[in-house]
Amino acid sequence: MSVVEKNETYTGRVIDLTHEGHGVVKIDQYPIFVPQALINETIRYKVIKVNKKFGFGKLLDIVEESEQRVIPPCDYYQKCGGCQLQHLSYEAQLEMKKEQVVNLFHRKGKMTEVPILPTVGMTEPWHYRNKTQIPVGISKEGDIQMGFYRQRSHDIIDMDTCLIQDDIQNQIMREIKQLVQQYEISTYNEQRHQGLLRHVVIRLGHFTNEVMVIFVVNGKKLPHADAIVDTLIQTFPMIKSIKINSHREKTNVIMGTKSYTLFGKDYIEDTLNDVHFEISDLSFYQINVMQTQKLYNIAVDYAQLTGNEVVLDAYCGIGTIALSMADKAKHVYGVEVVPEAIADAKRNAKNNSYDNTTFVAGPAEKVILDWQRAGIQPDVVTVDPPRKGCDPTFIETLKTLAPERIVYVSCNPSTQLRDINLLKDQYSVIEVTPVDMFPHTAHVECVALLQRVKG
Repeated sequence: MSVVEKNETYTGRVIDLTHEGHGVVKIDQYPIFVPQALINETIRYKVIKVNKKFGFGKLLDIVEESEQRVIPPCDYYQKCGGCQLQHLSYEAQLEMKKEQVVNLFHRKGKMTEVPILPTVGMTEPWHYRNKTQIPVGISKEGDIQMGFYRQRSHDIIDMDTCLIQDDIQNQIMREIKQLVQQYEISTYNEQRHQGLLRHVVIRLGHFTNEVMVIFVVNGKKLPHADAIVDTLIQTFPMIKSIKINSHREKTNVIMGTKSYTLFGKDYIEDTLNDVHFEISDLSFYQINVMQTQKLYNIAVDYAQLTGNEVVLDAYCGIGTIALSMADKAKHVYGVEVVPEAIADAKRNAKNNSYDNTTFVAGPAEKVILDWQRAGIQPDVVTVDPPRKGCDPTFIETLKTLAPERIVYVSCNPSTQLRDINLLKDQYSVIEVTPVDMFPHTAHVECVALLQRVKG
């Protein structure tokens, strides 16, 4: 245990960044993580938390500043927890994210021979989010609050604009805030599990400019719904769908499982690499369409399709990766545990006239074995699991299936590395490409190509 004292002030030099983007300083080899401090900066900081193996500090002053430091353009950056890296130049953010992946695969994973390519970034890394989930609350003065949560809390930072969501979403957010105030709609209190309006979710079709607005309520109805709908559709003609999502559970999950349509269609539409998609309120659809197109292009390249291959897409969702490969493969099979997503995938395949696709709802490890017994042998398997990674049973099933190539897309390189280690007796990692899906945050997406080892 270090002699570091809580609430004491120290001066030190930042030697590294954590995967969350915090600066690392050390006192007698004891690491202290300081948010918004950058490598090679000399800083003055206050220790605010001391654990057995590491501590946390608060940045007080920068004695010697990094050349990579920039002024964050967001007025709410010091309070809001949505972004963590606006104080770091975008070029340095891309390098930091590559270094995260290098640390995992080369140092932790001992895979020093695996090439880690430069992080694929954006030309304009702002206003990229096509979905925003805005908590709603009320201030001590009785004013409606809409914005995002303070770092590591559920305190709402009231804001008028967010620089990483599309400006039309900012405009709609401001209008809804006025309407909620005007019609005195009650807002949800997490502690008491009382009040009506919990969140407002706004989804945008990047290429179609179609908008869906979802009111998440602790009940079934929204007071003055007709007047609110009329105002919104007159002010914003690009709104094609307005929904109520009923969510009565006492949980941090943002949306419930039941919705109904107040106005317009049950879905909005968008395109990804010329493939047309219908997106419902509960559909998973990548947040950053411009980067998703790059991500999927890399996945298609890694799949090395000639038109004769059978592709299996596990965790297929609404079929975005599967349909990106359908015109280059002999047949594509998709499996997903969420039945509603499979219904969307089937509809999307039909709308795009792909008759060489099969989508089935169920656990991947079970459905894949059913297909194997039916004589279906994939040449390529693509996986894009949630942050927790692949189910261990699925990994074992995948090994018995033994496809020639596995294309592993991941939003969490740590669990990706864990799963790859479970496959390394049969597969070697050919290459890994980081993709910056969420600029100005600490998150990085990765695409890895795995090749089956002969013999």
